[in-house]
Amino acid sequence: MGIGTAFAIYFIIWWVVLFTVLPFWARSQADEGEVILGTTHSAPANFRFAPIFWRTTLISAIVFGVYVLVTVVGGFTLDDLIAMSPDFKPSGN
Repeated sequence: MGIGTAFAIYFIIWWVVLFTVLPFWARSQADEGEVILGTTHSAPANFRFAPIFWRTTLISAIVFGVYVLVTVVGGFTLDDLIAMSPDFKPSGN
């Protein structure tokens, strides 16, 4: 795997993890009891991106590390992983 491919895969993993992590530890303005005029009740209160960024980066690094272990070190391809699925039914003849 080249450095460009590795970066692209990590970048995709990072964005998926970001949107997975984003709702955790979030408190809305309604939860805090202080809704600012002109905003929706579900808007985040005291939003800080730095902790979310670092959590996302750490989790993404772990997921990417597992991906590298499975594909590069273990020698599995995406087709191998799909074939291991219990619901896999090969198409064709």
